[in-house]
Amino acid sequence: MAGKSGREISAVPQGGIKKTLLSWEGALLVVFIAINIFGVIISPNYNATNVLREMQKYLAEVFIMFGMGFILVLGDIDISVGSIVCLSATMACLSGNAGLPFPIVVLITLGVGLICGMINGLIATQFTELPTMIVTLGTQIIFRGIAEVSLGSGGSVSMQDVKGLMALGTKIGPFSISFILVIVSAIVFITILNKTSFGRKLYAIGSNKTAARYAGINVEKLRFICYSLIGFLAGVCGLFLLASLYGANTTTGNGFEMEVIAMCVFGGIATTGGKGNLIGGFIAAFVIICLRIALGQRNINTQLILVIIGAMLIVSVVIPAISGAITAKKKRASVN
Repeated sequence: MAGKSGREISAVPQGGIKKTLLSWEGALLVVFIAINIFGVIISPNYNATNVLREMQKYLAEVFIMFGMGFILVLGDIDISVGSIVCLSATMACLSGNAGLPFPIVVLITLGVGLICGMINGLIATQFTELPTMIVTLGTQIIFRGIAEVSLGSGGSVSMQDVKGLMALGTKIGPFSISFILVIVSAIVFITILNKTSFGRKLYAIGSNKTAARYAGINVEKLRFICYSLIGFLAGVCGLFLLASLYGANTTTGNGFEMEVIAMCVFGGIATTGGKGNLIGGFIAAFVIICLRIALGQRNINTQLILVIIGAMLIVSVVIPAISGAITAKKKRASVN
Protein backbone atom coordinates (compact mmCIF):
# COMPACT_ATOMS: atom_id res chain seq x y z
CA MET A 1 0.00 0.00 0.00
CA ALA A 2 1.33 3.44 -0.92
CA GLY A 3 1.36 6.26 1.60
CA LYS A 4 1.05 10.01 0.92
CA SER A 5 4.79 10.20 0.39
CA GLY A 6 4.53 7.65 -2.39
CA ARG A 7 6.53 5.07 -0.44
CA GLU A 8 5.28 1.51 -0.08
CA ILE A 9 4.01 0.69 3.40
CA SER A 10 4.14 -2.96 4.30
CA ALA A 11 1.09 -4.40 6.04
CA VAL A 12 3.31 -6.99 7.71
CA PRO A 13 5.41 -5.92 10.73
CA GLN A 14 9.10 -6.00 9.93
CA GLY A 15 11.59 -7.90 12.04
CA GLY A 16 10.27 -11.32 13.03
CA ILE A 17 12.83 -14.05 13.61
CA LYS A 18 15.75 -11.91 12.44
CA LYS A 19 14.87 -9.13 14.86
CA THR A 20 14.50 -11.65 17.71
CA LEU A 21 17.87 -13.26 17.00
CA LEU A 22 19.57 -9.86 16.89
CA SER A 23 17.96 -8.75 20.17
CA TRP A 24 19.75 -8.96 23.52
CA GLU A 25 17.47 -11.83 24.56
CA GLY A 26 18.35 -13.68 21.35
CA ALA A 27 22.05 -13.21 22.03
CA LEU A 28 21.54 -14.57 25.56
CA LEU A 29 19.85 -17.67 24.16
CA VAL A 30 22.91 -18.25 21.99
CA VAL A 31 25.14 -17.80 25.06
CA PHE A 32 22.93 -20.23 27.01
CA ILE A 33 23.31 -22.88 24.31
CA ALA A 34 27.07 -22.24 24.14
CA ILE A 35 27.40 -22.59 27.94
CA ASN A 36 25.67 -25.96 27.84
CA ILE A 37 27.88 -27.17 24.98
CA PHE A 38 30.88 -25.95 26.96
CA GLY A 39 29.63 -27.87 30.00
CA VAL A 40 29.29 -31.10 28.01
CA ILE A 41 32.83 -30.66 26.65
CA ILE A 42 34.58 -30.01 29.96
CA SER A 43 32.64 -32.44 32.15
CA PRO A 44 31.48 -36.00 31.40
CA ASN A 45 28.87 -35.62 34.17
CA TYR A 46 27.23 -32.58 32.61
CA ASN A 47 23.87 -33.88 31.43
CA ALA A 48 20.20 -32.96 31.86
CA THR A 49 19.65 -35.23 34.87
CA ASN A 50 22.66 -33.95 36.82
CA VAL A 51 22.05 -30.33 35.88
CA LEU A 52 18.43 -30.44 37.05
CA ARG A 53 19.52 -32.06 40.31
CA GLU A 54 22.30 -29.56 41.04
CA MET A 55 20.24 -26.61 39.83
CA GLN A 56 17.96 -26.84 42.85
CA LYS A 57 20.47 -25.21 45.22
CA TYR A 58 20.81 -22.16 42.93
CA LEU A 59 17.18 -21.65 41.92
CA ALA A 60 16.17 -19.87 45.13
CA GLU A 61 18.00 -16.72 44.02
CA VAL A 62 15.95 -16.49 40.82
CA PHE A 63 12.85 -15.60 42.85
CA ILE A 64 14.62 -12.46 44.06
CA MET A 65 15.71 -11.66 40.51
CA PHE A 66 12.09 -11.09 39.47
CA GLY A 67 11.60 -8.54 42.23
CA MET A 68 14.97 -6.91 41.54
CA GLY A 69 13.97 -6.54 37.90
CA PHE A 70 10.94 -4.50 38.97
CA ILE A 71 13.07 -2.39 41.31
CA LEU A 72 15.72 -1.68 38.63
CA VAL A 73 13.07 -0.78 36.03
CA LEU A 74 11.85 1.80 38.57
CA GLY A 75 15.35 3.28 38.65
CA ASP A 76 15.85 2.16 42.27
CA ILE A 77 17.99 -0.54 43.87
CA ASP A 78 17.75 -2.85 46.88
CA ILE A 79 20.96 -4.28 48.34
CA SER A 80 19.34 -5.58 51.52
CA VAL A 81 17.79 -8.73 49.98
CA GLY A 82 20.63 -11.05 51.07
CA SER A 83 20.12 -9.95 54.68
CA ILE A 84 16.36 -10.43 54.35
CA VAL A 85 17.01 -14.00 53.19
CA CYS A 86 19.24 -14.55 56.24
CA LEU A 87 16.69 -13.12 58.67
CA SER A 88 13.78 -15.02 57.08
CA ALA A 89 15.67 -18.34 57.17
CA THR A 90 16.78 -17.71 60.76
CA MET A 91 13.23 -16.97 61.94
CA ALA A 92 12.00 -20.08 60.10
CA CYS A 93 14.48 -22.29 61.95
CA LEU A 94 13.81 -20.73 65.34
CA SER A 95 10.04 -20.93 64.96
CA GLY A 96 10.24 -24.50 63.66
CA ASN A 97 12.45 -25.54 66.57
CA ALA A 98 9.98 -23.89 68.97
CA GLY A 99 7.44 -26.54 67.92
CA LEU A 100 5.23 -24.51 65.59
CA PRO A 101 3.52 -26.42 62.74
CA PHE A 102 5.27 -26.21 59.38
CA PRO A 103 2.49 -24.17 57.67
CA ILE A 104 2.92 -21.53 60.38
CA VAL A 105 6.69 -21.63 59.87
CA VAL A 106 6.12 -20.96 56.16
CA LEU A 107 3.86 -17.99 56.96
CA ILE A 108 6.43 -16.59 59.41
CA THR A 109 9.22 -16.93 56.83
CA LEU A 110 7.23 -15.16 54.12
CA GLY A 111 5.88 -12.63 56.62
CA VAL A 112 9.36 -11.66 57.82
CA GLY A 113 10.44 -11.09 54.21
CA LEU A 114 7.32 -9.05 53.47
CA ILE A 115 7.71 -6.88 56.59
CA CYS A 116 11.38 -6.19 55.77
CA GLY A 117 10.40 -5.20 52.24
CA MET A 118 7.65 -2.94 53.57
CA ILE A 119 10.15 -1.25 55.91
CA ASN A 120 12.42 -0.55 52.94
CA GLY A 121 9.47 0.72 50.92
CA LEU A 122 8.23 2.93 53.73
CA ILE A 123 11.62 4.60 54.23
CA ALA A 124 12.24 4.97 50.48
CA THR A 125 8.84 6.56 49.83
CA GLN A 126 8.65 8.77 52.92
CA PHE A 127 12.20 10.12 52.57
CA THR A 128 12.47 10.48 48.81
CA GLU A 129 15.55 12.68 49.09
CA LEU A 130 17.56 9.69 50.36
CA PRO A 131 19.25 7.49 47.72
CA THR A 132 17.81 3.98 47.88
CA MET A 133 21.36 2.61 47.83
CA ILE A 134 21.96 4.25 51.22
CA VAL A 135 18.54 3.29 52.59
CA THR A 136 18.93 -0.39 51.77
CA LEU A 137 22.58 -0.39 52.85
CA GLY A 138 21.38 0.68 56.28
CA THR A 139 18.60 -1.91 56.43
CA GLN A 140 20.99 -4.55 55.10
CA ILE A 141 23.15 -4.06 58.20
CA ILE A 142 20.11 -3.93 60.52
CA PHE A 143 18.39 -7.07 59.18
CA ARG A 144 21.57 -9.18 59.26
CA GLY A 145 22.39 -7.77 62.68
CA ILE A 146 19.00 -8.92 64.00
CA ALA A 147 19.63 -12.37 62.50
CA GLU A 148 23.08 -12.57 64.12
CA VAL A 149 21.71 -11.55 67.52
CA SER A 150 18.94 -14.16 67.17
CA LEU A 151 21.45 -16.87 66.26
CA GLY A 152 23.46 -16.19 69.40
CA SER A 153 27.07 -17.08 70.08
CA GLY A 154 26.99 -20.22 67.91
CA GLY A 155 26.22 -18.20 64.81
CA SER A 156 24.13 -20.98 63.27
CA VAL A 157 20.97 -22.98 63.77
CA SER A 158 19.66 -26.20 62.23
CA MET A 159 16.05 -27.13 61.69
CA GLN A 160 15.25 -30.07 63.97
CA ASP A 161 12.14 -31.29 62.14
CA VAL A 162 12.93 -31.26 58.41
CA LYS A 163 9.91 -33.19 57.11
CA GLY A 164 8.25 -30.04 55.78
CA LEU A 165 11.47 -28.86 54.17
CA MET A 166 11.97 -32.26 52.57
CA ALA A 167 8.50 -31.91 51.05
CA LEU A 168 9.59 -28.61 49.44
CA GLY A 169 12.56 -30.45 47.95
CA THR A 170 10.50 -33.21 46.33
CA LYS A 171 10.23 -33.62 42.57
CA ILE A 172 7.42 -33.93 40.07
CA GLY A 173 8.97 -36.14 37.44
CA PRO A 174 12.50 -34.87 36.76
CA PHE A 175 11.67 -31.35 37.94
CA SER A 176 11.89 -30.03 41.48
CA ILE A 177 9.06 -27.99 42.98
CA SER A 178 11.36 -24.94 43.05
CA PHE A 179 12.07 -25.31 39.31
CA ILE A 180 8.36 -25.49 38.50
CA LEU A 181 7.59 -22.48 40.71
CA VAL A 182 10.41 -20.48 39.10
CA ILE A 183 8.95 -21.17 35.64
CA VAL A 184 5.42 -20.24 36.79
CA SER A 185 6.76 -17.10 38.49
CA ALA A 186 8.62 -16.14 35.32
CA ILE A 187 5.42 -16.34 33.28
CA VAL A 188 3.51 -14.29 35.85
CA PHE A 189 6.08 -11.53 36.39
CA ILE A 190 7.06 -11.23 32.73
CA THR A 191 3.38 -10.86 31.83
CA ILE A 192 2.83 -8.25 34.55
CA LEU A 193 5.81 -6.17 33.45
CA ASN A 194 5.21 -6.44 29.69
CA LYS A 195 1.46 -6.69 29.28
CA THR A 196 -0.24 -4.75 32.07
CA SER A 197 -0.76 -1.10 32.93
CA PHE A 198 1.12 -1.74 36.19
CA GLY A 199 4.23 -2.70 34.20
CA ARG A 200 3.89 0.26 31.84
CA LYS A 201 3.68 2.57 34.85
CA LEU A 202 6.91 1.10 36.24
CA TYR A 203 8.70 1.86 32.95
CA ALA A 204 7.25 5.38 32.96
CA ILE A 205 8.50 5.98 36.52
CA GLY A 206 11.94 4.62 35.67
CA SER A 207 12.17 6.83 32.59
CA ASN A 208 11.12 10.02 34.35
CA LYS A 209 9.63 10.12 37.85
CA THR A 210 8.55 13.76 37.57
CA ALA A 211 6.77 13.22 34.26
CA ALA A 212 5.12 10.10 35.70
CA ARG A 213 3.76 12.14 38.62
CA TYR A 214 2.36 14.78 36.26
CA ALA A 215 0.76 11.95 34.27
CA GLY A 216 -1.23 11.00 37.36
CA ILE A 217 0.79 7.93 38.37
CA ASN A 218 1.04 7.34 42.11
CA VAL A 219 4.81 6.92 42.04
CA GLU A 220 5.41 6.33 45.74
CA LYS A 221 2.60 3.78 46.02
CA LEU A 222 4.07 1.69 43.19
CA ARG A 223 7.57 1.96 44.65
CA PHE A 224 6.23 0.76 48.02
CA ILE A 225 4.52 -2.21 46.32
CA CYS A 226 7.72 -3.19 44.51
CA TYR A 227 9.86 -3.03 47.66
CA SER A 228 7.27 -5.09 49.52
CA LEU A 229 7.24 -7.58 46.66
CA ILE A 230 11.00 -8.07 46.58
CA GLY A 231 11.00 -8.52 50.37
CA PHE A 232 8.33 -11.21 50.05
CA LEU A 233 10.32 -12.93 47.28
CA ALA A 234 13.42 -12.84 49.49
CA GLY A 235 11.33 -14.71 52.05
CA VAL A 236 10.42 -17.26 49.37
CA CYS A 237 14.13 -17.56 48.57
CA GLY A 238 14.91 -18.14 52.24
CA LEU A 239 12.29 -20.87 52.44
CA PHE A 240 13.62 -22.81 49.43
CA LEU A 241 17.19 -22.24 50.54
CA LEU A 242 16.29 -24.01 53.78
CA ALA A 243 14.98 -26.92 51.71
CA SER A 244 18.58 -27.43 50.57
CA LEU A 245 20.54 -26.42 53.69
CA TYR A 246 18.18 -27.38 56.56
CA GLY A 247 19.62 -24.53 58.58
CA ALA A 248 20.83 -20.93 58.67
CA ASN A 249 23.94 -19.09 59.82
CA THR A 250 25.38 -15.59 59.80
CA THR A 251 26.53 -15.93 56.16
CA THR A 252 23.23 -17.21 54.74
CA GLY A 253 22.24 -15.11 51.73
CA ASN A 254 25.60 -13.35 51.74
CA GLY A 255 26.22 -11.78 48.32
CA PHE A 256 22.79 -12.66 46.92
CA GLU A 257 22.04 -9.00 46.22
CA MET A 258 25.02 -8.69 43.88
CA GLU A 259 24.24 -11.97 42.13
CA VAL A 260 20.62 -11.08 41.36
CA ILE A 261 21.65 -7.60 40.21
CA ALA A 262 24.19 -9.31 37.93
CA MET A 263 21.43 -11.54 36.53
CA CYS A 264 19.26 -8.50 35.81
CA VAL A 265 22.00 -6.35 34.28
CA PHE A 266 23.41 -9.25 32.25
CA GLY A 267 19.83 -9.78 31.09
CA GLY A 268 19.71 -6.24 29.71
CA ILE A 269 17.86 -4.40 32.49
CA ALA A 270 19.38 -0.95 32.92
CA THR A 271 20.27 0.21 36.43
CA THR A 272 19.25 3.73 35.40
CA GLY A 273 15.62 2.64 35.07
CA GLY A 274 13.01 2.48 32.34
CA LYS A 275 14.80 -0.08 30.18
CA GLY A 276 15.14 -3.83 29.97
CA ASN A 277 13.03 -6.94 30.08
CA LEU A 278 12.57 -9.73 32.61
CA ILE A 279 12.83 -12.25 29.79
CA GLY A 280 16.49 -11.32 29.45
CA GLY A 281 16.99 -11.51 33.22
CA PHE A 282 15.36 -14.95 33.30
CA ILE A 283 17.61 -16.30 30.54
CA ALA A 284 20.68 -14.68 32.13
CA ALA A 285 19.84 -16.37 35.45
CA PHE A 286 19.98 -19.79 33.82
CA VAL A 287 23.16 -18.87 31.92
CA ILE A 288 24.85 -18.09 35.25
CA ILE A 289 23.40 -21.17 36.98
CA CYS A 290 24.51 -23.53 34.19
CA LEU A 291 27.96 -21.93 34.16
CA ARG A 292 28.26 -22.46 37.93
CA ILE A 293 27.25 -26.11 37.59
CA ALA A 294 29.62 -26.78 34.69
CA LEU A 295 32.61 -25.20 36.39
CA GLY A 296 31.67 -26.71 39.74
CA GLN A 297 31.74 -30.21 38.25
CA ARG A 298 35.35 -29.55 37.28
CA ASN A 299 36.12 -28.34 40.82
CA ILE A 300 36.96 -24.87 39.55
CA ASN A 301 37.71 -22.44 42.40
CA THR A 302 34.59 -20.57 43.53
CA GLN A 303 36.41 -17.23 43.36
CA LEU A 304 37.30 -17.86 39.71
CA ILE A 305 33.62 -18.46 38.97
CA LEU A 306 32.86 -15.06 40.53
CA VAL A 307 35.58 -13.48 38.38
CA ILE A 308 34.01 -14.96 35.24
CA ILE A 309 30.53 -13.77 36.22
CA GLY A 310 31.95 -10.31 36.95
CA ALA A 311 33.62 -10.22 33.54
CA MET A 312 30.35 -11.24 31.87
CA LEU A 313 28.60 -8.44 33.74
CA ILE A 314 31.12 -5.84 32.56
CA VAL A 315 30.84 -7.07 28.97
CA SER A 316 27.03 -6.87 29.15
CA VAL A 317 27.32 -3.20 30.17
CA VAL A 318 30.11 -2.27 27.75
CA ILE A 319 28.57 -3.77 24.59
CA PRO A 320 25.36 -1.65 24.65
CA ALA A 321 27.45 1.45 25.44
CA ILE A 322 29.72 0.82 22.44
CA SER A 323 26.72 0.02 20.25
CA GLY A 324 24.99 3.23 21.31
CA ALA A 325 28.13 5.28 20.60
CA ILE A 326 28.45 3.75 17.11
CA THR A 327 24.77 4.43 16.36
CA ALA A 328 25.08 8.04 17.55
CA LYS A 329 28.19 8.51 15.40
CA LYS A 330 26.38 7.18 12.33
CA LYS A 331 23.46 9.54 12.97
CA ARG A 332 25.78 12.54 13.25
CA ALA A 333 27.55 11.47 10.05
CA SER A 334 24.24 11.15 8.17
CA VAL A 335 23.14 14.62 9.33
CA ASN A 336 26.41 16.16 8.20
